[in-house]
Amino acid sequence: MFGTCLQNKSLHVTVIEARQLVGLNMDPVVCVEIGEEKKYTSMKESTNCPYYNEYFVFDFHVPPDVMFDKILKISVIHSKNLLRSGTLVGTFKLDVGTVYSQPEHQFHHKWAMLSDPDDITAGCKGYVKCDIAVVGKGDNIKTPHKANETDENDIEGNLLLPEGVPSERQWARFYVKIYRAEGLPKMNTSIMANVKKAFIGENRDLVDPYVLVQFAGQKGKTSVQKSSYEPIWNEQVIFTEMFPPLCRRLKVQIRDSDKVNDVAIGTHFIDLRKIANDGDKGFLPTMGPAWVNMYGSTRNYTLMDEHQDLNEGLGEGVSFRARLLISITVEILDTSSAEIMSSTEVQIEPVSNMDSSPKIEEKKIQESATGKMEEFFLFGSFLEATMIDRKIGDKAISFEVTIGNYGNQIDGVSKSASAKKKKEGGGESEEEETELIHNSSDEEAEDDGDLTSVPSTPPMKPVITDRNYFHLPYFEKKPCIYIKSWWQDQRRRLYNSNIMDKIADKLEEGLNDVQEIIKTEKAYPERRLRGVLEELSTSCSRFVTLANKDQNLSGRTKLDKERLKSCMRELESMAQQAKTIRSQVKRNTVRDKLKLVFNFLHRLRFLADEPQHSIPDVFIWMISNNKRIAYARIPSKDILYSIVDEEMGKDCGKVKAVFLRLPGKKGFGPAGWTVQAKLEMYLWLGLNKQRKDFLSGLPSGFEENKATKGIGIQAVPPISLVYNMKQVFQLRAHMYQARSLFAADNSGLSDPFARVFFSTHSQVTEVLSETLCPTWDQLLVFDNVELYGEAGELRDDPPIIVIELYDQDTVGKAEFIGRTFAKPLTKMVDEHYGPPRFPPQLEYYQIYRGNCAAGDLLAAFELLQIGPAGRAALPPIDGPTDSDRGPILPVPLGIRPVLSRYRIEVLFWGLRDLKRINLAQVDRPRVDIECAGKGVQSALIQNYKKNPNFSTLVKWFEVDLPENELLHPPLNIRVVDCRAFGRYTLVGSHAVTSLRKFIYSPPDKTNEDEKEKEKKKKKKKKGEEVDEEEPDESMLDWWSKYFASIETMMEVGGTLIRLIYSLESEFGNFEDWLHTFNLFRGKAGDDIDHNVVDDDRIVGRFKVRIYKSIKQEITREAGFDPNMGMFQSIPHNDPINVLIRIYIIRVSEFNLHPADINGKADPYIVIRLGKSEIRDKENYISKQLNPVFGKSFNIEATFPMESMLTVAVYDWDLVGTDDLIGETKIDLENRYYSKHRATCGIASNYSVHGYNVWRDPQKPTQILAKLCKEAKLDGPHYGPGGKVKVANRIFLGPTEIEDESEEHLALTVLRHWEEIPRVGCKLIPEHVETRPLLNPDKPGIEQGRIEMWVDMFPMDVPAPGPAIDISPRKPKRYELRVIIWNTDEVILEDDDYFTGEKSSDIFVRGWLKGQQEDKQDTDVHYHSLTGEGNFNWRFVFPFDYLMAEEKIVISKKESMFSWDETEYKIPARLTLQVWDADHFSADDFLGAIELDLNKFPRGAKTAKQCSLNMVLKEHELPTISIFKQKRVKGWWPFVARDENDEFELTGKVEAELHLLTAEEAEKNPVGLGRNEPEPLEKPNRPDTTFLWFLSPLKAIRYLICNRYKWLIIKIVLALLLLIMVGLFLYSMPGYLVKKLLGA
Repeated sequence: MFGTCLQNKSLHVTVIEARQLVGLNMDPVVCVEIGEEKKYTSMKESTNCPYYNEYFVFDFHVPPDVMFDKILKISVIHSKNLLRSGTLVGTFKLDVGTVYSQPEHQFHHKWAMLSDPDDITAGCKGYVKCDIAVVGKGDNIKTPHKANETDENDIEGNLLLPEGVPSERQWARFYVKIYRAEGLPKMNTSIMANVKKAFIGENRDLVDPYVLVQFAGQKGKTSVQKSSYEPIWNEQVIFTEMFPPLCRRLKVQIRDSDKVNDVAIGTHFIDLRKIANDGDKGFLPTMGPAWVNMYGSTRNYTLMDEHQDLNEGLGEGVSFRARLLISITVEILDTSSAEIMSSTEVQIEPVSNMDSSPKIEEKKIQESATGKMEEFFLFGSFLEATMIDRKIGDKAISFEVTIGNYGNQIDGVSKSASAKKKKEGGGESEEEETELIHNSSDEEAEDDGDLTSVPSTPPMKPVITDRNYFHLPYFEKKPCIYIKSWWQDQRRRLYNSNIMDKIADKLEEGLNDVQEIIKTEKAYPERRLRGVLEELSTSCSRFVTLANKDQNLSGRTKLDKERLKSCMRELESMAQQAKTIRSQVKRNTVRDKLKLVFNFLHRLRFLADEPQHSIPDVFIWMISNNKRIAYARIPSKDILYSIVDEEMGKDCGKVKAVFLRLPGKKGFGPAGWTVQAKLEMYLWLGLNKQRKDFLSGLPSGFEENKATKGIGIQAVPPISLVYNMKQVFQLRAHMYQARSLFAADNSGLSDPFARVFFSTHSQVTEVLSETLCPTWDQLLVFDNVELYGEAGELRDDPPIIVIELYDQDTVGKAEFIGRTFAKPLTKMVDEHYGPPRFPPQLEYYQIYRGNCAAGDLLAAFELLQIGPAGRAALPPIDGPTDSDRGPILPVPLGIRPVLSRYRIEVLFWGLRDLKRINLAQVDRPRVDIECAGKGVQSALIQNYKKNPNFSTLVKWFEVDLPENELLHPPLNIRVVDCRAFGRYTLVGSHAVTSLRKFIYSPPDKTNEDEKEKEKKKKKKKKGEEVDEEEPDESMLDWWSKYFASIETMMEVGGTLIRLIYSLESEFGNFEDWLHTFNLFRGKAGDDIDHNVVDDDRIVGRFKVRIYKSIKQEITREAGFDPNMGMFQSIPHNDPINVLIRIYIIRVSEFNLHPADINGKADPYIVIRLGKSEIRDKENYISKQLNPVFGKSFNIEATFPMESMLTVAVYDWDLVGTDDLIGETKIDLENRYYSKHRATCGIASNYSVHGYNVWRDPQKPTQILAKLCKEAKLDGPHYGPGGKVKVANRIFLGPTEIEDESEEHLALTVLRHWEEIPRVGCKLIPEHVETRPLLNPDKPGIEQGRIEMWVDMFPMDVPAPGPAIDISPRKPKRYELRVIIWNTDEVILEDDDYFTGEKSSDIFVRGWLKGQQEDKQDTDVHYHSLTGEGNFNWRFVFPFDYLMAEEKIVISKKESMFSWDETEYKIPARLTLQVWDADHFSADDFLGAIELDLNKFPRGAKTAKQCSLNMVLKEHELPTISIFKQKRVKGWWPFVARDENDEFELTGKVEAELHLLTAEEAEKNPVGLGRNEPEPLEKPNRPDTTFLWFLSPLKAIRYLICNRYKWLIIKIVLALLLLIMVGLFLYSMPGYLVKKLLGA
């Protein structure tokens, strides 16, 4: 699935609505962002459940990997406007890869759960309902079958999550610990280094690395370690993200910090699915501590690195860059605990336990987790180097092998600090010093008891093989390399991978066999499949026993243990399942079971991929003139040695063909297709201790040639091998033919020849000109091929043959078309040449061009050993039989296929849509048809413009074809234009690869009678159906029929229309009487997707019908016209005039691709046919992506000149030209002549008037009579009792219908025409077809779909009636009257100034969704102390409503700058809110309720019974619809959310809803509020509600007297008492004095 080639894909996001958003009275906007690109919906005012239905498209042109890692973020923002950015309510993130891996690559109508990134304790912040789809080239967007609304509104059950992810996701912390890195490359050029040295005076390490970790759209960086090749960080990056995350890959990148720009040194992706297991015995993501190896561009650093992309992780790395020790752990957070950090910002912190004494700690983590250091030994031998591209030049060539940085000679390897420790204890180093290699010191050799490494072969001059390739003359002397390296011993990981890979390889091979058996229709595919399953279950059980023994090794991480457990579990269950499936495999279930077993294969491949690396991959570089030319990368596990056979790498100790390729981007595209070099190589990698076996797999018969002679050098590996045994062979390549090759010339054809390479030899077939399907029929003989090794080994595993196909050009070099590989069948001297093995069978070999299949080669190869008797003893070769072919040998008789005589008949009809050739019009075309060297030419069309049909219709020719159908050569069709002076120009060509479907088989006479009987039984049952009750006719129109059909798509019947996804696909392109072949010209494009046709290459279409029959079989009937051959009763092909009526209903479910900046389009229809064009520009539909057109158009046409109908949708623009959104093309001619009768669909019943009127000018009886006459059938005979007889079949029709009963009977027969023997076929019913709209600029990507149908009426019969009226329904005008009687228990918001008492000034506000600007308020009930309010207030809301779609229709201008009004369709919802009025500050929102007028809970009878449950448990309560009830009264709760986002009850309202149609409303009008007419009485409110500052005294009287009467009296009495006491005290002393003195 992943590659590096760029791909065109687009991501479609539809935001439908949001619900349960947290917050009070908000104005939400939804933002959809991918990477840097953001798109916003419009803003909806004061609602917690906005409805948007807006559509966004993001187009990409990037490699799939990059695209799948992109993060899609959906966030809801509250009250964003031009001035402020708004506050974030919540976000939802997932990566595009998750969407892509869904079925159909899409989520449809799912709810995304929003969470707040800044506060992870908060819980859910609301839901957004959306559709997300990834659409690539040629994908059809399929909508899943519509669930009914109730299911979709069940939010919990429809969350936007992949299958198997729990709906309650928790927050988790992802800890990525970065310990250290090794082996970084030098990142500065030598010039810079010298400059620095001059300034600083010392040569420091010149790289400043840091690590960047990216996950789920967030980034974290470690600190920068200045100038260090072996940086130690010991830091961890912490991400906080929902678990399981919807982002699959974590990206770890080492970067070099630089003042100018940071560059990536290496990148590694960690797939979370590989380091976790979500099963019930699964484990959380965990990894390491483990080393990950990073690969990228070559290490010699230049300022402009052309392969920088490789370091970013795009494409296959061509060299080792560095390795990094990391670990990952995940902990699920308990969000309820108090001390948790609630933000999701990325944090970086040092890893704590590293500080005690770093050295010892480090040793510990090394040993325990990453394994013990071991010395490994890599040995390789080059047995052959051929097919070296001549472009390289003839300088000496050498090969270099590296593993990690060991063996790397050209690049400067930095001298590592830890290298010194190597002698003491096999230290940490992984650098092998270059100095050691060049001038190895004596003590080094003695220390190790071994020699230093020899990583590259001696340079050698190449020798010419042929025009394109060199080879190196390694004849008997084969150079060897060997490298010692030190790695942590983690072989178990690789061993387990190897066992699983081998199981998978065997399984794959077996499954391919089974598929091949099924494809070639050989016998007993089920036996082979049983064998495959048997093998699978035994090898799975074997894995369990082998893997069991490594339960307790040291150096195993948590992931190792868990992975081992889960792999063992999986394979055990796989073994079980394989046994069960094996017992169920039967002849008829083979295909289904095959699919199941393929799932095993994918699973095995997934399990075998080990996420924790150990030994880096081995690179082989071809070096010429000190430049690195081409490379091969070999995974180290493939060549790893083990004592146990199953664990051994699949290429360890075996001779393998290795193809070298260009590095980086050069390796893709035409330059990378030529092989740079082909090596036959032997590789062995294992522990130094196990070294004794390293030569065991080589072909025997060699002597070792060591570098040093001397004492005790038993263990020294050889630097070359000298073979003294060689075998001489003759190779015979039987090149029979190739087919469906790549078109390499501008004519759309090629001049192909094949070049066969074997060992150092090559030969070429002859060039066949101008064909894509060459039949060379040629035997190439390679004499005296010398192969080294023992005879027996060569017999079982001969070297590989490479066959390359080229296109010969008159000037310049031949162009590469494709390549394939084959193994020859080998015969040794002592074997007999005869069955079963010889002579070999011709086989098909798939030809590849890059990664794309580019045809097949039919050939056979045999390798015959030449013994002491010489060539005379070989089976003889017949000399050239054709004298005219000169010395070319044909393929001998035993091998070439057996031929028999066939007759091919061709009906030439006409040519269509021919494009100009070299600017000249095609005027007098002719068609040549050729098959296997024989052929036929059509008559010449005298004037293509006037009549593009042929005059002579039928021609035939006889030809000898192989009896085995799979070997049939293709049929070539070529169109030439005859110009003056006998010149011919090729217009275009087409190759029909398989003639199987054209083989004529005579009709069976025997089994028809049995079918008859069965059909009769069925018929009787069918006749008894009774028509159901029809609803009132006057109410119905065409649309009611249409909507009824949509709903009952599952059960087609009744008076319904068939909804068909494009008639062509259902009725086989209407090719029942003619086949249309596209004619190609020009070179084929190199596109990755070969299923997409290159439109630029199609230069026209050729209509023809072909029959192929074996000579003897033709049966003659009465009235057989011998000139017409198999083609009896063919319609004449003279020009004919037709009236075409096109009905266009709407652009369906899928959004048109938005064409304007605002993400909308103003679509209108354009219809083109031949020269005539209808542009319906004035009736464009403003700002709609789902427009309903509902129109019919008439056009007159003449077949065959005008037969291609184009229906296009354009986008209207006020200024500038209108843009094409998409178009669909229909070939009307095929339909017109089709026996399925596609001129006018046959309705399901016959009515004379009404919306269901019979459209065809011919009545059913006339149609039936005509069909019977054409088919030479007896009938129809209408009998009494509703019977009709056609060709000895009796049909029963409805008997109850009086008038025109025969029409109904005839219609019954037409509807069951396919049951008539021999001539019957399904006739096209009344239908609506849905056709994809495509845009040539965006090939293969659907731009939407259009629903339409086409009727055709010939002009020579009576004219048809008027077109059916399908104009869109007009919405119906309604008026909703809402009376707010009372409120109760409204929460009290205000505190009184004087008394501190709680009260509220209540008013109620209401509006219909989408009409916020028409909101209405009641008056204010001031100062309610109990939350009770009395209003008796009436709201009146007029609105337009579409009954069928249950939507309100609003037309309004989008903004003040809009040119025209836009129509919106939104659900009918009434919002009521309760507010507290404030005079000086903004009013306070208290609560709200939203009632969906189609289904809302019935109001409670009393305020007491009204509770919060009416909102919370809405699903469980019975609901009512105002459109059915018309009048409802009751109590409903107001709700709001408290601080904890819980719903709370904030009041109750008693309301009455009354719905009237516009007419009823006109008859009895009412006033708003309490006004006339029909005024409501004034509410009885307590007097306190007036305002104190208007009449303060009155207010005081009320306030004081009512409540504080007794208090005041008490206070007054107390005051009087005080005054008395005071007076007493005041007057007492004077009084006393008076008394005393003056008494």
